[in-house]
Amino acid sequence: IIKKFLYSDQEIFLREVVSNAVDATQKLKTYASKGDFTGELGDLSVRVSIDPKAKTLTVSDRGIGMTAEEVDKYINQIAFSSANDFLEKYKDDPNAIIGHFGLGFYSSFMVSTKVEIITKSHNSDSPAVKWSSDGTVEYKMTTADKSDRGTDIIMYIDSEHKEFLEKDRIESILKKHCRFLPVPIVSGKKQEWKDGKYVETEEDNVINNTEPLWKKAPAGLKDEDYTSFYHQLYPMSMDEPMFWIHLNVDYPFNLTGILYFPRVKSNLDLQRNKIQLYSNQVFVTDSVEGIVPEFLTLLHGVIDSPDIPLNV
Repeated sequence: IIKKFLYSDQEIFLREVVSNAVDATQKLKTYASKGDFTGELGDLSVRVSIDPKAKTLTVSDRGIGMTAEEVDKYINQIAFSSANDFLEKYKDDPNAIIGHFGLGFYSSFMVSTKVEIITKSHNSDSPAVKWSSDGTVEYKMTTADKSDRGTDIIMYIDSEHKEFLEKDRIESILKKHCRFLPVPIVSGKKQEWKDGKYVETEEDNVINNTEPLWKKAPAGLKDEDYTSFYHQLYPMSMDEPMFWIHLNVDYPFNLTGILYFPRVKSNLDLQRNKIQLYSNQVFVTDSVEGIVPEFLTLLHGVIDSPDIPLNV
């Protein structure tokens, strides 16, 4: 049932798995800030990699990881999100996490014949764990050979979804759903044009902007910052917006964002450039009819709110 009906749009699986990896990383930062983790943080990027030969898509993080007990609690007991426990313990911490997804991890089975988790807890005394399942009620749990903390989610992509083994397809999904996540998302290496062809460099290809403009204090921003961000949101738009409003609302719900008042020349402009809706910097939709007041649909920009549930 989960495999067939969990999400209406199958590419959402990557958003969910990457968001979980970002959660794990944000949790580690919170533990460190509270003194509950005293180890070296090091590189906290989330890495997305493809192995065409093995037909696998892997999402790796260096976040808090999991013990065998936590894997049993949070993976085997479906629909029980570890985020609930975390939110209860750190509910007053401003470094909020994205995820209260619950079922998010299981979306990986929509496109996979098998999924493996290899994880090691940030608690250095705990051995690494390997969990694997083919999407049935059966699963295997063993110890694993992993020295570094964090989690690898390895998805064995099925024959019907080969598109998710294509670099360009994966990057387009990441740029759509993850381009403003608060942790660097790395997809392979950057390429440069050399001797008539593209060659790979040593530099990580970071997909996202971890500090989008709407998260910054308006007092420190210039007009050029707002117009530059407008063109980042709408690269096909040639015109500058007339003016904009930087939103920061905390009652009766939390909402941040930037709304632009565009120079509209045709109905096509209205249809093409829509308000983009985010939940904790995760892209949800740009079909905001029925979500925001009708008069706002004439505007462009971004609305971000943790109180908006991700669409399932």
